[in-house]
Amino acid sequence: MVNSNPSNSSAPTQATPVLDTSGLACPLPVLKAGKKLRSLAPGALLEVRATDPMSAIDMPHFCTQAGHELLEQRKEDPPVGQQTRKTIYVYLIKRGS
Repeated sequence: MVNSNPSNSSAPTQATPVLDTSGLACPLPVLKAGKKLRSLAPGALLEVRATDPMSAIDMPHFCTQAGHELLEQRKEDPPVGQQTRKTIYVYLIKRGS
């Protein structure tokens, strides 16, 4: 189930790894997420950050097909002062078995 409301988010803890794929285009965010998830134990969480708008379509499909659970999907405004004002897409994924 995807929670797109940050106030009810399954926020990552300090130990949750963050994979920053900002600036990478399709299919690299999904490929890198898959590689990182394979290195984690089943049930572990991974936060993926991307700037590619296609990741909003690709990441949910990837999770479904690979047997992972997409716990949260949201958009964030870019940090103030960032050179390129690209939306940041954030995904919280629970690794499947």
